[in-house]
Amino acid sequence: MKIHIIGGPGSGKTFLAEKLSRELGIPHYDLDDVQWSNESGYGKKRDPAERDALLDELLQRDDWIMEGVYYAWCGRCFEDADRIYLLEIPRRLYRYRIIRRFLRRKLGLEAGRKETLRSLSALLKWADKYQRVNLAEIKHILQAYPNKVVK
Repeated sequence: MKIHIIGGPGSGKTFLAEKLSRELGIPHYDLDDVQWSNESGYGKKRDPAERDALLDELLQRDDWIMEGVYYAWCGRCFEDADRIYLLEIPRRLYRYRIIRRFLRRKLGLEAGRKETLRSLSALLKWADKYQRVNLAEIKHILQAYPNKVVK
């Protein structure tokens, strides 16, 4: 089984991927780990050739669950997936989840990347843009896979 989960920040991608991974016994991969190199600190994008090679390596596996916000360089994910979950949630809910995650990380209740109030503000703005702009593009791309998409 090959499953792709796509949605904006705070939509529940990681929660769903981890739950499905446990229930189905399928490995889960976060596309942030494909896009970003954490070798020299968080925030450095991988070279596109390196990113694509890493993605190709993961896609060759028999079973996988991929999750992330990315779509422009994930065409093969959509093609290879048996099922695509598109997560779309109300603005108040994803903003609440983003802020809650930030606070939990600051309090040491949840592991995660180092974040600041500035990065939180930027993420909230980006999440709003994602809902307004990127989501429409994603829906257009996913029209090519009507039998695979679950909203």
